Amino acid sequence: MKKLPIEIDLNGKVAVVTGAGGVLCSMFAKAIAKCGAKVALLDLNEEAACKYAEEIEIDGGVAKGYKANVLDKASLEEVHQKVLADLGPCDILINGAGGNNPRATTTNEYYFPGDIDKDVVSFFDLDQSGVEFVFNLNFIGTLVPTQVFAKDMVEKPGSTIINISSMNAFTPLTKIPAYSGAKAAISNFTQWLAVHFAQTGIRVNAIAPGFFVTKQNEKLLYNEDGTPTPRTGKILAATPMGRFGESEELVGTLLYLLSNDAAGFVTGVVIPVDGGFSAYSGV
Repeated sequence: MKKLPIEIDLNGKVAVVTGAGGVLCSMFAKAIAKCGAKVALLDLNEEAACKYAEEIEIDGGVAKGYKANVLDKASLEEVHQKVLADLGPCDILINGAGGNNPRATTTNEYYFPGDIDKDVVSFFDLDQSGVEFVFNLNFIGTLVPTQVFAKDMVEKPGSTIINISSMNAFTPLTKIPAYSGAKAAISNFTQWLAVHFAQTGIRVNAIAPGFFVTKQNEKLLYNEDGTPTPRTGKILAATPMGRFGESEELVGTLLYLLSNDAAGFVTGVVIPVDGGFSAYSGV
């Protein structure tokens, strides 16, 4: 990855990153490793987690990939024991696992009379199991890893938890009600955890990315021929900076929040990194 925008010292720290087989969280893992931390990359896709861990090792860092299901506490407890043996107790937890699912997505932005009888997925057709999957993946997939790995932190003041929220948490986007609700829950849970752990010295904060092109949303943003979809046009029109974010532009906020020297009195905040999207009224 490119040179880090700021430098902090994480030598002697162990970081656990869930969802580390994805674009953004693998980048977080690489940034943390460049600062000296030993990094455990957790993902349901073990091959992807190990691939990114190998790239960190080639770059001179210390990392190991693990297969983990953030919805299965037993799976996480097993991985926890492996991380303890391989790297040591956790000081930093990045709860990055999450995502949406087509079964929890409506076809259209608005409901029009008669849609219930058309060949579209209306609000009334949303699949309950799909909605439950999305909410569980995002909220339960943050709660359970925190239950498992924060046990290492409660006796270690200066430990840090970073959750990944979203623009959806501020104002829900059309078509994706389950994902929007789940990310709102992440922001609320971040504040709750910050208060709950305040006396232990654990700081808990969240980053709310604006619009970045990832594997998850690429098909929503671009047609097969590479041209932008109408949704892309609406997103960029509502983003004052007029462009998508570059993944590396999240790193400065991440490292700031991880630094006890820079952010030692910062807990319970959700920081947007969104090109002005959350500030813009549309006029």
